[in-house]
Amino acid sequence: MKILVLNSGSSSQKACLYEIGSTLPDHPPTCLWEGKVEFGGGTAAIAVKNSRGVTQKEQIQISSREQAVRRLLNTLSDGRVRALASVSEIDVVGHRVVHGGPDFEEPVTVTPEVRSAIASVSTLAPLHIRAEVEGMEIVESILGPVPQIAVFDTGFHRQMPLAAAIYPGPYEWFENDIRRYGFHGINHQYCAGRAAQLLNKDPASLKLVTCHLGNGCSLAAIHEGRSVDTTMGFTPLDGLMMGTRSGSVDPGILIYLMRQGQLDAEQLDQVLNQESGLLGISGLSSDMREILAAIQQGHERAKLAFEIFVHRLRTAIGGMAAVLGGMDALVFTAGVGENSPDVRAAACSTLGFLGIKLDRELNARPSLDADISSADSRVRVLVIRAEEDWAIATECWKLTHVASPVGAAG
Repeated sequence: MKILVLNSGSSSQKACLYEIGSTLPDHPPTCLWEGKVEFGGGTAAIAVKNSRGVTQKEQIQISSREQAVRRLLNTLSDGRVRALASVSEIDVVGHRVVHGGPDFEEPVTVTPEVRSAIASVSTLAPLHIRAEVEGMEIVESILGPVPQIAVFDTGFHRQMPLAAAIYPGPYEWFENDIRRYGFHGINHQYCAGRAAQLLNKDPASLKLVTCHLGNGCSLAAIHEGRSVDTTMGFTPLDGLMMGTRSGSVDPGILIYLMRQGQLDAEQLDQVLNQESGLLGISGLSSDMREILAAIQQGHERAKLAFEIFVHRLRTAIGGMAAVLGGMDALVFTAGVGENSPDVRAAACSTLGFLGIKLDRELNARPSLDADISSADSRVRVLVIRAEEDWAIATECWKLTHVASPVGAAG
């Protein structure tokens, strides 16, 4: 079965093509083909490679997002990086959908009604949802009636205890679907399963804190394979300090700024989502690599940005451990989590009381999907590669396998 996965972001488009046989492999296989588009200023930078190691890069002028996505998908069966004789070989297409709103928890086959329902919650994540719905429409126009499946980033967190899910405002908020939804659920769930594999444990026996640290950041407390708390909330703005997002701030600040006539709702949205976090404090960059480089050059605000980031990360890890009543493993994943020994070391440096002890050499040069804690650490510390696309592909395989009489017999 050939499965195409689309991961549509506000300023990027990623895609991967997998082939899965009659049984799911234990580990993510190499993509047959993968591509990425970065949008900016009326141009699109397209980078594609296939499993044979052939790569292709180009930058084109575009008048619409659709134009670039079509160009990307054309390389599946045309040109040097092609992986298929024809796109008709694709059996199913999976989509990462950032927000499932109140209606969607489990992966679902996309119908016109489902697509409309997803579009109806676009106000909760406008840039992402619009891109995701457009991706579904583009696939339909290129591939025709191929089955499409939506997998929701909020789904893993939908069974959180009400004490964790409900905001302490008027109860009517909850009755009107204003609640903590949580995000990055696809990767948090994948990391929980992968951690159990690495530790050779039953997932139902583990207490895990997973740290998804990238441009967007969130933690999850996972008990017996289920999310029981997370740092993001009604929107992806809540919780940890991020690349350009503030994370949690006193809501009184926002009221103050509005009453003073300094900022309206749109301006607040821009400040909190695009002008805060590492970028807002450092004045330099939202990229942790550039922050660390600036610290080496003596940049004081870069140092402050790093310290705030780490302070809030430690606070959140401690909070999640308290919710779980201890933990068996701490997991770092996503761009910063996988690639920054400095962040991992700083975050863990004050957590010895929880039983966390890093091996300095392993932390400095970890292989992905590895244990970097010392032999005498009571809590294992793992670095796990984010595999959202593979997680989506496996959900597509499962849903299609169950739905298909042939697959069910296999």
